[in-house]
Amino acid sequence: MSAPDGLLVVDKPAGWTSHDVVGRARRLCGTRRVGHAGTLDPMATGVLVLGVNKATRLLTFLVGSDKAYTATMRLGQSTITDDAEGEVVATTPAERVDAEALRAAVAGLTGEIEQVPSSVSAIKVKGERAYARVRAGQDVALAARPVTVSRFEVLGTRRAEADGVPVLDVEVEVEVTSGTYVRALARDLGAALGVGGHLTALRRTRVGSFTLDQAHTLPELEAAAEAGTLPVLPLADAARSGFAVRELTQAEATAVGYGQRVASAEPGRAEPVAAFAPDGTLVAMLDESGHKARAHVVFAPASS
Repeated sequence: MSAPDGLLVVDKPAGWTSHDVVGRARRLCGTRRVGHAGTLDPMATGVLVLGVNKATRLLTFLVGSDKAYTATMRLGQSTITDDAEGEVVATTPAERVDAEALRAAVAGLTGEIEQVPSSVSAIKVKGERAYARVRAGQDVALAARPVTVSRFEVLGTRRAEADGVPVLDVEVEVEVTSGTYVRALARDLGAALGVGGHLTALRRTRVGSFTLDQAHTLPELEAAAEAGTLPVLPLADAARSGFAVRELTQAEATAVGYGQRVASAEPGRAEPVAAFAPDGTLVAMLDESGHKARAHVVFAPASS
């Protein structure tokens, strides 16, 4: 039996690709209609939001949500991938990096910044993923893009030695806009301090309003599927949890269900709005940027 329409919040294990998790979820949910709201690298763990059946159409709106992470950044070594999975390409002893210099460098990477994505990102360059070009031995230069790092907090530091070189491991928490690369933050933190840096651990703790508290490990999901109790958050509940909400009148719900425009409740609103009928049904995701609201996607078409 196929799982109901809704979201499944997974605590992704290390070593799995996001596609691997989607594949496992398809088997557990009994449907091919499963997708995810933003890739996590294989080395990363934590919140991976999956859409099941009709809820795959919500994922487009979740991809742009702010995200939060805990991470370990190693100062004193640079790698080709800006994380621990790539070979070390430069080392500079980090024993002279002190707390004051670290604070200043972190402050310089907080707020609205221009960030050059990692060269092994999934960004397309002339139709091909950047990481594929790097693996083929090509040089890849990506343009800087504006991102916002709303929180960049150092939780602790630990001095260590790697390959005979003194390094400094920095434990951090960050909250960032969609499209921000935490491994690029590690790279740029090291560059700002003159010693190079890369990411050695990454755990995503939040995607929009969905947190680790709601996430389930794969063994937990296997057991739940066996018991017929998969913790799929129903479509309407998922939309209420993740987005701004508008309660429609019955006349408005019918109009939106027919694909018609209705007056915007808050003209100029940039974020998508989950619109509900009086009986609690999710009717559509609305665009209220203009004076007339239009549907991005309709979940409950009106009957003829």
